[in-house]
Amino acid sequence: MKVGIIGAGSVGSAAAFSLIMTGVAHKVVLIDMNTQKAYSEAMDIGHAAPFASAAKIKAGTYEDLQDCAIVIVTAGANQKPGETRIDLLGRNVKIFESIIPQVVKYAPDSILLITANPADIMTEVALKLSGFPKERVIGSGTVLDTARFRTLLAYFLGVSAKSVHADVLGEHGDSEVLVWSSAEAGTLLLEEYAAGVGKVLDAEKKAEINDGVVNAAYRIIEGKGATCFGIAGALTQICRAIGNNDYSILTLSSHHAEVEGVKDVSLSLPTVINRRGIHHVIMPKLSAEEHAKLRKSAETMKDYSDKALAMVEAK
Repeated sequence: MKVGIIGAGSVGSAAAFSLIMTGVAHKVVLIDMNTQKAYSEAMDIGHAAPFASAAKIKAGTYEDLQDCAIVIVTAGANQKPGETRIDLLGRNVKIFESIIPQVVKYAPDSILLITANPADIMTEVALKLSGFPKERVIGSGTVLDTARFRTLLAYFLGVSAKSVHADVLGEHGDSEVLVWSSAEAGTLLLEEYAAGVGKVLDAEKKAEINDGVVNAAYRIIEGKGATCFGIAGALTQICRAIGNNDYSILTLSSHHAEVEGVKDVSLSLPTVINRRGIHHVIMPKLSAEEHAKLRKSAETMKDYSDKALAMVEAK
C-alpha cells in the first residue's frame, strides 16, 4: 500500500517511521513546504528501513501522490503550550485551502486521513474542500484518546491494555467523552473487575483517569513541545485496518447527519473501517450522563465547524 504524508514535522515524520518499520505501507511519500526537511527525514527513515522491512520512503511533491491509497494530512500550525486545538482553527483552514485541492488533483481516489488539529473540525473542512464522499474523509479522531484511556485503566487494574475495552467519543479535545458505563476488562464491567482484584474504582479514581486522558496532550506539549509517537501509532493502526481490509472498529471522526440531535457534524463514534474507508458507524450504549456529554461535545464541534466552513465559503 502506498501512503502519502503531507507535513514532515513531528507527527508526519513519526508516522512515516512507524508505517515503514511496521511494513504497513510498502511505499511512503513525504511532502513538506520545507523540501530539505522532507528530504532529510525521508533519508533518515530510509536508513532504518532495512532493519525492519523492504518498504521505501521518498520526499516528493504533490504529483507523487498518484496511486496513493491513503493521504495523511498532518500539516498545520503547531499547538503552543496553553493553546487549545480550537485556537488553531483559523490558521489551519488557510493551510488546508492550499493542500486539499492538490490531493484531489493527484490522488482523486485516495482516502483522506486528517490528523491536523483541531482534527474533527479540519475533517469537516477537508470534506468540504475535497468534494470526496464522506466515507473517504476520515479524522484520526479519538483513536489515540481511546488508547490513552485503555492504557491508564490497564495500569490501574494490572492487565494488558489490549484486554481493556473502553472508548472515548466526541471531540478529540477538551469536550471528549470517556465512556465508563460499558467499559470492560475480562468480560466484566470495570467496577466488577476492579473489586475482584482488590482495587477501588471510585469517583476520585475516575476523575484522576479522566484528567490523565483529556489533558495528556497539554502535558506532553509542555514538556517536549509536541505529541508525535502516540498519534503515529494511531495513524499506523488506522492505515493497517484500511490496507488489510480488516473491518476493524475504531473511534474515528467523520461527518454524521445527526448525533444526539445535532445535525451535520464531525466527531468520533465507533466506526467499522475497510479498504474503501468508512463501512458503518455504531451508536454505542451510553448512560444518560454520557448522552448529555456527547450532545455537548457535538454542539461544540458544530459551532466551530460552522465557523470554519464559513471561512472556506468566504473565499
